[in-house]
Amino acid sequence: MNKKRAIEIASSPIMAHVTYNGVPVYIEKINEDNGIAYIHPLNKPNKSEQVSIQNLEENEH
Repeated sequence: MNKKRAIEIASSPIMAHVTYNGVPVYIEKINEDNGIAYIHPLNKPNKSEQVSIQNLEENEH
């Protein structure tokens, strides 16, 4: 995913279908300076991770 789209998704009130390693995730916030997304799996809201924005995929459903 590119940084611009990740920022759009993170700031939107509409839930997008995003996955990380095939797992549906929620983007909590984006660090634009280093290209890191703060995410958590939809089924584990307490399991926050920091991942590269490039490793996120948007899925059309």
